[in-house]
Amino acid sequence: MIAARAAAALIVGFARAITAVRGIWQGVAPVPGQRIYFANHNSHGDFVLVWTVLPRALRRRTRPVAGADYWLTSRLKSFIGRDVFNAVLIDRNPDTRAADPVTQMSNALTAGDSLILFPEGTRNTGDQRLLPFKSGLFHLAAQNPDIDMVPVWIENLNRVMPKGAHVPIPLICTVTFGAPIRLEGDDKATFLRRAEAALTALAPIEKA
Repeated sequence: MIAARAAAALIVGFARAITAVRGIWQGVAPVPGQRIYFANHNSHGDFVLVWTVLPRALRRRTRPVAGADYWLTSRLKSFIGRDVFNAVLIDRNPDTRAADPVTQMSNALTAGDSLILFPEGTRNTGDQRLLPFKSGLFHLAAQNPDIDMVPVWIENLNRVMPKGAHVPIPLICTVTFGAPIRLEGDDKATFLRRAEAALTALAPIEKA
């Protein structure tokens, strides 16, 4: 565990040095409490940035949800995903998965942890601000109605490490936390639209 803690400190330090990342707590305070942070997804480093700006006490009990098909493809990635971040690793291929992803996430919540997840399900490398949300966020909300779901907008990380790049470009990034939402009797489509709206409301206004 000493190696994992040392690696975590190095990764946080590196992320801060490259992005000068700043957490903006706009709709919720950084106080202890179990939460589901759901964010836009442009980069493999997204969860690192969210995790970096959390206060240390929250960081210890917050686990990213990530694709096993990416984070288990080498010993280094596996060490970072499993040992450093204690990630909930999801098999995104329904033909090969042995465990239900919502059950995996709910088990982590039952154990008292918070989660960082990306309801688009994959990285958004196009021009649209968000891809349509997968249904997992709704099912997670239905199974865990007493846990706040906090929208988180990550700005600029896709420009720090564009697709195909091997060397990061130093640029300032922000991570903005919005007001939490919960399931309020919505059906799936209504809840997902509300969650998407809560997230895009945190994004900077696009220039014409």
